[in-house]
Amino acid sequence: MKKIASLIVALFIASLCYSQSAMKDLIQNEKKHFAAGGLPQNSATSNCNIIYQRCEWQVDPAVKFIEGKITTYFIPSAPIDSIEFDLNDQLNVDSVKWHSIQLNFSQANAILKINFLSALAQQDSLSVYYSGVPDSSGLGSFIQSTHEGVPIIWTLSEPFGAKDWWPCKQGLEDKIDSIDIIVTCPKNYRAASNGILLSDVVSGNQRTCFWKHRYPIATYLVCMAVTNYAVFSKYVPFQNNTLQVLNYVYPEDSVNAVAGTEQIISQMQLYDTLFGIYPFANEKYGHAQFGWGGGMEHQTMTFVKNWNFELLAHELAHHWFGDKVTCASWEDIWLNEGFATYLSGICYEHLQPNYWHSFKRNLVTSITSEKDGSVKCDDITSVNRIFDGRLTYNKGAMILHTLRWVLGDSIFFSALKKYLSDVNLQYAYAVTTDLKTHFENTSGQDLSWYFNDWYYGQGFPSYEITVLKNTSTEITFTVDQTQSHASVSFYELPIPIQFKNKTHDTTLVFNHTFSGESFTANLGFIADEIVFDPEVNIISDKNTVSWTLDENPVNIFPNPAGSILNIESSFPGKFHNAKVDFIDMYGKSIYSASSNANGTFELNISELKAGMYFVKIYFEGGSVMRKIVRE
Repeated sequence: MKKIASLIVALFIASLCYSQSAMKDLIQNEKKHFAAGGLPQNSATSNCNIIYQRCEWQVDPAVKFIEGKITTYFIPSAPIDSIEFDLNDQLNVDSVKWHSIQLNFSQANAILKINFLSALAQQDSLSVYYSGVPDSSGLGSFIQSTHEGVPIIWTLSEPFGAKDWWPCKQGLEDKIDSIDIIVTCPKNYRAASNGILLSDVVSGNQRTCFWKHRYPIATYLVCMAVTNYAVFSKYVPFQNNTLQVLNYVYPEDSVNAVAGTEQIISQMQLYDTLFGIYPFANEKYGHAQFGWGGGMEHQTMTFVKNWNFELLAHELAHHWFGDKVTCASWEDIWLNEGFATYLSGICYEHLQPNYWHSFKRNLVTSITSEKDGSVKCDDITSVNRIFDGRLTYNKGAMILHTLRWVLGDSIFFSALKKYLSDVNLQYAYAVTTDLKTHFENTSGQDLSWYFNDWYYGQGFPSYEITVLKNTSTEITFTVDQTQSHASVSFYELPIPIQFKNKTHDTTLVFNHTFSGESFTANLGFIADEIVFDPEVNIISDKNTVSWTLDENPVNIFPNPAGSILNIESSFPGKFHNAKVDFIDMYGKSIYSASSNANGTFELNISELKAGMYFVKIYFEGGSVMRKIVRE
């Protein structure tokens, strides 16, 4: 679940604004939603396997109220004399029927407990009749609002909101094998939901929409939305079949929706190529417009606010990573959100490549804005931590990208296909070790080192490259590494380094195994510029390059500096016609100067704000970069 913004256009600035500002706003909205909902104090006992539920609901979008009958078929895991469902206490259970016999029940602490007449050991069923005004956890669970003055009711249950509006088992241990959803509402409205629309029947002043879904589904992905929807379809052609994309949209937005949903065709074809056929191909994919500033990957019927490229790509990606294979614990939520974030980037890579580099750069900027934090959610009592945009979404996405870069595309995508088709995981639940196992089996490598550093560990590295020798054919340099957090003593990674001058350009990869390691490379040309990780394959920050030339190092003093900075070299003539750039920590040149001095020159930097800068000095035969602090 994630993302917001208007329909993307071919403007680079629009992408930057979306990725940095709107994404941040969206994640804050998600946090507010989940925080307002609170964490479950209790959860229903898992003593049976739910194999089918028929959900019959009656709602009027103009009134915040629900009346329902939930029929559940279940198989006890052992003889049971009672069954429990999660259900908030403000909803009133009118009766519970078992083979036309009314059963005793109790409601307390958001648990509906139903007592059987005798112990049950075989498959059985019962029906719960209930009604009331559902709670609304923040911006979701069960919302009654309007659009252009027209009433709407919509649901959003992730992570703990399903019990706000229907009796269910909302934990992450038992998917419902199949569901039917039957929604009755005033005839001028339509109900959108999971699966295939079997019938849409008007009788008198009422309309009944009957949806059938025959794939296993996590409880939080069950949905309905009811308003005066306009309906249209798109079709995605594949090699041997065509898939319907069914869209339920506000009439006032239908023109934009028809144009915007066209983007889903190429996105779905790309995912089909990379990860296998759409997981719910026997039914449909769909969008239903709703009143929240983002999207939610309800199985086969994604709820969206608008038709932004990245939003559509993200929510569609969840149908492989999050819906087909679902995280087995909120501790592993990155298996949903990290993947969906990364796959929206892969859509940029293949379909809008101008945005691919900035997409990765924006992720790294977000991740390194703080020095700590692991992808593993270490506090599932905090919804802010579960849905942490910097860690769950962005760092989760980038550690996938780095692993892809380390292993190569063939191994990476082959491992993901095996993960998605694992009979123990598909249409079921997974934990991070399941994913790790598939990467290891496919690559033939023990990847504990990688997951220990990047999934369990916190923080990120910073690299300092010092050039020791630079001749016409050879360059020798050392690479030092510091870590932002003590949980990782050293990040063992291959590192890409670009060497270039005005006419030559090459990128080499070095296996960096310890801080202070030296490397030598034959370039065949004199490099006057070195760029660390030019394609943004690694999470890192504050990387520096410095040059030592002919044993005549450059001195910059004082450091920290006040309003005057001195630059000195004992090599005569080095600074004749030299140029100096002051670069901020985001890589932006903010101040330049030049000199005709031979050995030492003085710069007035009083206009620079206090902070840390890189000083890059260009001179005859090379360049030098140093880090300074302006007091």
